Amino acid sequence: MLLIKNSIQTPDGTILHSKYSHDYVEHKDANGKIYMVDGGCAYSRCSANGDEVNLSVTDEDSHEVIREGMLWGSYGLEGDPELHYIKLKDMCVEHINSCLNTQTRMLPQFKKAMQDEIQYRESKTETQLWRELMDEM
Repeated sequence: MLLIKNSIQTPDGTILHSKYSHDYVEHKDANGKIYMVDGGCAYSRCSANGDEVNLSVTDEDSHEVIREGMLWGSYGLEGDPELHYIKLKDMCVEHINSCLNTQTRMLPQFKKAMQDEIQYRESKTETQLWRELMDEM
């Protein structure tokens, strides 16, 4: 089982997401308890208060869950100064192909998810894809 997203939700609704190894993210919740998540996609370490919700995604989840949960860091076409994260489902095919062709050190679970996303889109009709987009708006 390989991690694709390492994330929890605290009781006050705060979502903590660890994006890379040793990315320790902590939050003091409205209930006064401390919540944390760490490890990115390398390992999962999180608080165990018992009332947090695990939002992590692995390569064993369905592609529908993976495409919604997987985040890809990007500086955009113009090389924006700030890194921003895009859900796999929101990346255009050209961007996915560019990543697959240029990012030689990509995690294998990300590579497979991107390849699966291209196949997923090819299997959908144009009408189905438009319906999905309109349902999200």
